[in-house]
Amino acid sequence: MLDERDKIIIEMLTKDARTPFTEIAKVLGISETAVRKRVKALEEAGVIKQYTIVVDPSKLDYNLVSITGVDTLPEKIFEVAQKLREFEFVKAVYLTSGDHMIMAEIWARDGNDLSDIISNKIGKISGVTKVCPAIILEKLK
Repeated sequence: MLDERDKIIIEMLTKDARTPFTEIAKVLGISETAVRKRVKALEEAGVIKQYTIVVDPSKLDYNLVSITGVDTLPEKIFEVAQKLREFEFVKAVYLTSGDHMIMAEIWARDGNDLSDIISNKIGKISGVTKVCPAIILEKLK
């Protein structure tokens, strides 16, 4: 069970994974050692799974980001999801309920690149029945 201090640590690290433990300690009014112990406990409990960065795709020449719904034959869902995970242009894969069985975040260089990805890569995976891209116009949060 997480207490208020753990929740504050998680909130601060979620906003910036590089937040110094000394800064967290000042906010919480505890020692840096205590923060380190709490973070280690959160990691060991699987609450904190990894530390990561947020990248601006356009700075890497990916000018289109698409959240793409992928429908499959029911018996192929896990196989298709695994295949999607293997593509470099697929940045995240989710099994979902709702309109589509799988949702994938795809980074593409441009419209032609996205068309090629949808038609010649995702659309040709055995078991895929429908591919529905939605291009992200602007990320607000």
